[in-house]
Amino acid sequence: MSQLDGVAQEPPPSSEAVREQAARLAARLAPQVNRLARRIVERARAEVPGFDRLPGDMQDLEIADTTRHALRGFLRHVQGLPDIDTELFRERAAQRAKEGVPLVKLLRAYHVGVEVLMDALAAAARPGEEVALLLLARQQLTALNATVEIVTEAYLAGLADQQASARELARALIRGDAPEEVAERYGLPLEPGYLVLSVGAPGVDEPVAARRLLQQVLTRLAPAAEGRALSLPNGLGGYVLLPSGTPYPEVVRCLSSGLPQPPTAGAASAATPQDVPAAARQADRIAAVARKPGLHRLRDVLLEYHLAGPVDSSAELAALLDPLDRHPGLVETVAAFLDCDLDRRRTAQALAVHPNTVDNRLARAAHLTGVDPHTTRGVQILGAALAVRRLADRGHRAAQPFEDER
Repeated sequence: MSQLDGVAQEPPPSSEAVREQAARLAARLAPQVNRLARRIVERARAEVPGFDRLPGDMQDLEIADTTRHALRGFLRHVQGLPDIDTELFRERAAQRAKEGVPLVKLLRAYHVGVEVLMDALAAAARPGEEVALLLLARQQLTALNATVEIVTEAYLAGLADQQASARELARALIRGDAPEEVAERYGLPLEPGYLVLSVGAPGVDEPVAARRLLQQVLTRLAPAAEGRALSLPNGLGGYVLLPSGTPYPEVVRCLSSGLPQPPTAGAASAATPQDVPAAARQADRIAAVARKPGLHRLRDVLLEYHLAGPVDSSAELAALLDPLDRHPGLVETVAAFLDCDLDRRRTAQALAVHPNTVDNRLARAAHLTGVDPHTTRGVQILGAALAVRRLADRGHRAAQPFEDER
């Protein structure tokens, strides 16, 4: 120790004698590799957040095997024996990337291993081997730095491959281009169904901003999707595909706050992978007609969507009135109320009921449909729904076979 507040000085140059001492110390520890590996896994399980939730075979087989490999490699190197192959570190790092294990947790586990080994070397050191122990500590740091470089490089490469294959699957789903074959080729899961989001924002019209927006949205949604979200960027933002079981209120919550720029997103459900292309087109149109930031489904922009031209909204627009069919007089009251320019007394006269009955029926209709006929938007959307239903009824009657009167 130096006289400067107990700060350790640089060790003297390692002589042949010190290196031999270090080699003998390492050799005494070699038989304890299995015990040390178990100790490292136990420490990682206790100290590395989330480690204890990894699959049991990953902890007790794969990680333990990698740990033994690393311990033996260091102890062999110190003894002057041939170095081990580092390919196992690369393979496992790439595998952890594909499995979604965060890099910071992976590296923390390696640091835990160094701490356990250093403690074991210190316990095994004999009097007079202090300098050798210090040499081993420095060699451990050198080995750790080299291992971290190998692991990080392989992890990032594996992550890039995983992201590329995930984008390829998202592209195949959205295009309807044999997603089953793509999923099988890359070993990726194919969900039974998807919630498809089309994500954009005002002013996002160049690639860097679009990719940045999509990545921010994806980061926010990742926990809700349990790491199973897919994404595909485009010039406006892009698509996010969530498993169909992802709770919709949680998706709304994730996108309603915590983002630098509030996105405008359309959402459409695909019951099967084959339905994704149609859902993507619908999500695009929903996002295009939405008037404010947020997550919107077809029901949220039904009138704007329908007036924009696509015919796939007609069924849902007409179905808006279906809950009223189970209650006599509600559809007729809504229609009469609109025909009478929202005049409750004229409506009551037309239906031959009391004005209070009109009020009660309209309140019930608003509750069942979620659309208030007293508002401008309610008038528009209920009027459109009645018109679509009348057209559908006319078409149905016109399609009936003609029968001669006898």
